[in-house]
Formats: sequence, C-alpha cells, structure tokens
Amino acid sequence: MAELDERRSNVQESLEQVTELLRRHRRNLLQRDAPLRPEQAEELVHKRDLEALQKTLDQLHPADVAYILEALPLEERLVVWDLVKTERDGEILLEVSDAVRETLIAHMETKELVAAAEQLDTDEIADLAPDLPREVIQDVFRSLPVEEREQLRAAMSYPEDAVGALMDFDMLTVREDITVEVVLRYLRRLDEMPDHTDQLFVVDREEHLLGLLPVNRLLVTDLDVPVSKIMGAVSLKLHPEEKAQDAALAFERYDLVSAPVVDGDGKLVGRVTVNGVMDFIRDETASEMLSAGGLREEEDLFASVWNSVKNRWTWLAVNLVTAFVASRVIGLFESSIAKIVALAALMPIIAGIGGNSGNQTITMIVRSLALGQISTANASKLFAKEIGVSAINGLIWGSVVGLFAFLIYHQWQLGVVMTSAMVLNLLLAAVMGVTIPLLMQKLGRDPAMGSSVMITAITDSGGFFIFLGLATLFLV
Repeated sequence: MAELDERRSNVQESLEQVTELLRRHRRNLLQRDAPLRPEQAEELVHKRDLEALQKTLDQLHPADVAYILEALPLEERLVVWDLVKTERDGEILLEVSDAVRETLIAHMETKELVAAAEQLDTDEIADLAPDLPREVIQDVFRSLPVEEREQLRAAMSYPEDAVGALMDFDMLTVREDITVEVVLRYLRRLDEMPDHTDQLFVVDREEHLLGLLPVNRLLVTDLDVPVSKIMGAVSLKLHPEEKAQDAALAFERYDLVSAPVVDGDGKLVGRVTVNGVMDFIRDETASEMLSAGGLREEEDLFASVWNSVKNRWTWLAVNLVTAFVASRVIGLFESSIAKIVALAALMPIIAGIGGNSGNQTITMIVRSLALGQISTANASKLFAKEIGVSAINGLIWGSVVGLFAFLIYHQWQLGVVMTSAMVLNLLLAAVMGVTIPLLMQKLGRDPAMGSSVMITAITDSGGFFIFLGLATLFLV
C-alpha cells in the first residue's frame, strides 16, 4: 500500500511539474514580442523549457503520460503530445481513454498513425483499430507479415465483449516429445519472453492443444526429462466466441495469469492474459458507472461544451419528462395539500428514501448479473428476498418517520399514513429495482444504463401518489 501511495504521489508531482513547465512555456510565448527582451534570449528560454518538459515525459511510464494527457486542457495536451517520442506513441494511445484518444489521433498525420500502430503487437493494433481512420488500417495491413495480417483480421472480427477481442497471439508453444533441455535452449535464444508467461502451451504438429507446461515446474526439472512427463492437464479452455465477462470471472475464480484460447477443432489460436482481463474489467466498470449516471459514452474532461451537452442530454430529457409526470401526480392532490399543508413538507421524505432503497437494490442486481449469479431458476427467490428486505426496512423507517410526523403535527393519523406510504414505496422500489436491470438484460441492453434515473423517477412519482393518495383517503 505504501508503494502504491508513493507511486500515486510521484505521478501527481509529475503532473504538477508538467503543468508548471507548460505555464512557463506559455508565458515565454506571450513575451516573445516584448520590445526590450532580446530575441535570442527568448528563444533560449523557450527551448530550455521544452527540453525540460520532454525530459520529464521521457522518464514516465506510458500509463503515467496517459494520465497527464487526460488531466490537461486540449491546447496544452497537444503541446505535450508533440513532445512525446515517436516510438512511444502507440503504447500511450492504448493507455489513454477513448475520448482523449480521439483528440490525439485527430491531431496526428496518417504517417504518424501508421508508425505508431506498427510498433504494437497484433492484438494491441486490434484494440486501437476502431479509433483509427480506414486508410491507416489499410496501410498497417500492408506493412504486416502474412501471418500477423491474418491474426489482426481474426482479432478485429470479434465483438468487443468476446474472448477473441482479448486474445494475445504472442505465446510460447512446445512439443511433448522434446526434453526439458531442448525447451530451455529454445527459451535462451529468445530476446525476451512474452509478458505474463507463466506457462508454455504443449501442442502437436497440427497445433492441437495437449497440455500446459508451467515455467516453475520447467525450471526445477532434470534436463533429460521429456515434456510429456511433466506437462499438466488443461483445466480451462477458452473459445474466441465466448463472452469476455465469463473469461474475467474464470480468471478471478481460479487466480489465473494466462489461459489458452482454442477453436472448435481444439487448435490453439491464442491466449488471454491477466493484463487483458484487467483492462476489460476496468473498461466495463467505467462503462457501468457512466451508464448508471445517464451518460451515453465516455467524456473527455476538457471536451467542448457542445460535445458534453450532446453526451448528457438524452437522460436529462428523460428525467425532465419524469419530473413533469411527478409534478402532475402532485397536481392531482392540490386540494388535499391545500387542506393539510404538512403533506407538502413530508412527501419528499417518502420519495427520497424510496429512491435510495431502489438504487441499493439495482446496484446489487447489476453486480450479480455481471457475476452471472442470477438465472431463471433463482429470480423468483430474489424477488421474494428483496421484497422481504424492503418490507422490514419500510416498517422500521416508516415507524421512525411516522413518529416524527406525530411529534411535530400531533396527528396520529398522519403518522400512520407516513408509515404505510413508506412501506408501500419501498416495496415498489424493490420490485422495480429487480425488474429494471433484468428487463434491460433481456432486451440485450446494459442493465446499468440509466437505471438510477429510471428508479428515481418511479419512486418519486410512485411515492407522491401513494402518500398523497392515502392522505386523501384517510385524512381529508
């Protein structure tokens, strides 16, 4: 934990240093026309600032450079991006968010983009491909060897949420009939081993997967022992068409570092590594957070006002409609509110608690759906459980607000109405909190998409109707 805190602190210091250098760079540009300042001295200061800035960037990890780029306004971001060494462009483009990547790519020429893509592995190019112009992809295809070209075409053919989109083609394979000594000689001839290599894949001459050879077992085995004697069985095989979410759950459950990917004939076509799974989980988590907040897509922090408006307007429009519905529900009971003014002060309590309870339920359901824990068989039990939780919470907190209403307004009937309305609205929140994400998934949509907006709208309108309706029946 201390090392992580130190690393985070170093990144923040680097951001502050870059910001200060940019400020000095901008100030020097503004002073370049000053009549009393020698031109040569200005050029020297300007050059020194840029060199210091470039030196700082060269010392940072690509992920840290990406963090800095995301934290800078567009104009300063492009200044920093121009100072990044060309051979690091591809790595940094992979690390930045989708929205920031668009601004950087738009600033680059075709030759720069092709050069950046050519520095990457085939699976990394596939990750970057959706954001690259078509002519750049065509040039990259032409520059790749035939084998890598076919790998890239295969990787790009899978949906983003499929295992095939996570595949890494850089892996080590060996035959079962060779000895440990031969394997070690083969490994020593390599410049470096692929990242996250915890095991080698044992295949036959047709590339069918036969077993796994863990590196730790390889290192402690006698040299004359054949691979067939020490290789382990394949406990998990992934298929390119499977859901990436299922692969992520398998990595979490079995603490995997890598796993083989095979086609329908059992031939090894690639592997999935823990870093690819982590990137997928991070993107999914970010997407769920944005969807729950009613954002259509990831937004550049320093995007133009108009782009931000376009990204946010959809669910704001939905929210406006639901607000009108809620206002009309209140309007139906104007005469009741006029007779008992306390209703106007108390009804936000019912709606607010209901919305909070509904959001808690939705959070639990969306998480369970992501983990694959909800099925047709247990959905009814889940409904019953959430209704039970809401009923008990409604009785407890309904009694509290009922007592509160009685102590303030000295009407026990008002307290009973408050308690009843609280119970009914929390039951409504429970039913809709389970129904909304399940229905969204059944329709093939993200269960988290706008869920908080919808549940709040339902519990607001429903809470007002229930509370004011009960008050009209029993108090007016």
